[in-house]
Amino acid sequence: MGVFPGRCRGWDRHPEGPEDGGGAGPCPMALALRCLSRRLRLPLPLPARRRCGGGPAQLPPGGYGAWQERAARDPAAFWAEAARGWLRWDSPFHTACEAGWDGAGARWFLGGRLNVSVNCLDQHVAKSPDRVALIWERDEPGTAVHVTYRELLELTCRLANTLKKYGIRKGDKVAIYMSVSPMSVAAMLACARIGAVHTVVFAGFSAESLAGRILDSGCKAVITYNQGVRGGRIIELKTTVDEAVKNCPSVKHVFVAQRTDNKVQMGDRDVPLEEEIAKAASECTPESMDSEDMLFMLYTSGSTGKPKGIVHTQAGYLLYSALTHKYVFDYQEGDVFGCVADIGWITGHSYVVYGPLCNGGTTVLFESTPVYPDPGRYWEVVQRLKINQFYGAPTAIRLLLNYGDKWVKKYDRSSLKTLGSVGEPINNEAWQWFYHVVGEGRCTLVDTWWQTETGGICIAPRPSEEKAEIVPAMAMRPFFGIFPVLMDEKGKVVKGNDVSGALCIAQPWPGMARTIYGDHQRFVDTYFKAYPGYYFTGDGAYRTKEGYYQITGRMDDVINISGHRLGTAEIEDAMADHPEVPETAVIGYPHEIKGEGAFAFIVLRDQAADIDHVKEELKTIVATKIAKYAVPDHILVVKRLPKTRSGKIMRRLLRKVVSEESSNMGDITTLDDPSVVREILDAYQKYKKEKSSS
Repeated sequence: MGVFPGRCRGWDRHPEGPEDGGGAGPCPMALALRCLSRRLRLPLPLPARRRCGGGPAQLPPGGYGAWQERAARDPAAFWAEAARGWLRWDSPFHTACEAGWDGAGARWFLGGRLNVSVNCLDQHVAKSPDRVALIWERDEPGTAVHVTYRELLELTCRLANTLKKYGIRKGDKVAIYMSVSPMSVAAMLACARIGAVHTVVFAGFSAESLAGRILDSGCKAVITYNQGVRGGRIIELKTTVDEAVKNCPSVKHVFVAQRTDNKVQMGDRDVPLEEEIAKAASECTPESMDSEDMLFMLYTSGSTGKPKGIVHTQAGYLLYSALTHKYVFDYQEGDVFGCVADIGWITGHSYVVYGPLCNGGTTVLFESTPVYPDPGRYWEVVQRLKINQFYGAPTAIRLLLNYGDKWVKKYDRSSLKTLGSVGEPINNEAWQWFYHVVGEGRCTLVDTWWQTETGGICIAPRPSEEKAEIVPAMAMRPFFGIFPVLMDEKGKVVKGNDVSGALCIAQPWPGMARTIYGDHQRFVDTYFKAYPGYYFTGDGAYRTKEGYYQITGRMDDVINISGHRLGTAEIEDAMADHPEVPETAVIGYPHEIKGEGAFAFIVLRDQAADIDHVKEELKTIVATKIAKYAVPDHILVVKRLPKTRSGKIMRRLLRKVVSEESSNMGDITTLDDPSVVREILDAYQKYKKEKSSS
């Protein structure tokens, strides 16, 4: 039995809390940063990176096994000691952990108060103000901008004061719709400084997707750019925001920063951000926040059509992201950490912003794409910025693998020490190329497993005992305080090794999400109902003979496209808006580059309709309502869908069709008409033949 219900095993009250200590031309924002640096008399960019610490805490010695054993024996003491040593507190906490009243998770570091921006900025400015915090690798090749901790603190304070001037207060929600940059990082930290809650929306989402997230969270303001720049192309961010906020009455102000020199239309609620920042005070008193106050919410797809706003809180999330950043990647003094994720995803939150900055590190903000201006972009950046840890998605690795080794070997990668993959399981071919070609067979490669909901990495090859083996394409070892279990179809724990099952986690940990915003019952039902007493990840896993964990994929109707989780119901709901398409069913299928792609089966109202025209309209609808990456790669017209007598679509049969496992369809006796299987198989074979001939 897991320990989520009732009292947390080993989590007793601690009467003694911690002491205080515990293609766009010159970029206007870059110019603004330079002006700021001149006022401060600081050089920008700096010619060399500074030394930086990897966290002040000293956790128990003895190696991986000893740490994990202590976390199991006395988790309260383990996490309490980590929190006291790693974080800077305004007021000490009195209780390390308290179980949730409904068995759904736990609350951490009760009674403690702190400010996340102080932990990420002020404490480092006090010690090493000229240390480089951010290296902004702009879309334009070779135009990196260095920002010190002192400069980032001032930018954050000025932005925070601007938000306060326009009525943003503690607890208010602020949407951030920006490409990755020092300004977007400062926007996140400014919200944290004044106690506002940020929800970053990936700047590739459509106006409708953005509006849905603003409405669900009740945002009072939006922070955006006039335009974005990516891969040499202009992205109309302000135009998208304008369309989104038309139906969002909660939004009072839209703060518009300048990424390009191009002018955009400004309305009554639009605020020119750089102008206001220049007038704002350079100091802002941080709000002292309860450890369980909301820090941010981030929307992720579920098996229903409505995205869910995952809520993370202050102390527990910050501690867990910092610890995992330090120990999974072996981050050391002076390292340059290169996570190439966008801040619109949890990876960008935990391993571009909060984890590295809490640890006083130097973190790279990568604005471009892996193939702009050519497929050597990543490796040219590694050479020029002397990146030590490189963390990216298997999708990008598979893409670059197809361009061959020459683009990698053209550049010096001797600075690299650790490689990491994130977002989806990495296949063996990509792992081998990443390890042998990119890492020259000398870099540690960590295949990390975690989720938006977990807050940080839960299973990875490191940390481990010194020189412990790493099995290719496998996550392997749970992080300290993470205790995975496998469950069978009857809800029983599967014991022993060389077994498979539903991946659950048996004990709470500080970084886990607290709820789904506005729908706690959905949180309980999604993550704790299937296996009471355990957190259900939604993934399946295999435990090897050696006891290592290998993730085998999703167990629900969620697909993973290029590392982005997307509910098939979201795509189906979007396509259902087409008047000629009364029924749709979307499944995931293996994709050579993206890992998974979307395959849509549709039924037409009028069989005489122009099929190609309908398909193009459907693609446009999905791109408009969700995002371009959600557009199905294949759309197959069928006469009807495989349904049970109760009307449920049997998607597993559609998966069998696409994976060409028609000889192993399994039980189809519950279908209303089993002959539908042959109809769909024939339609698929005809479609496949037409595609190959064209």
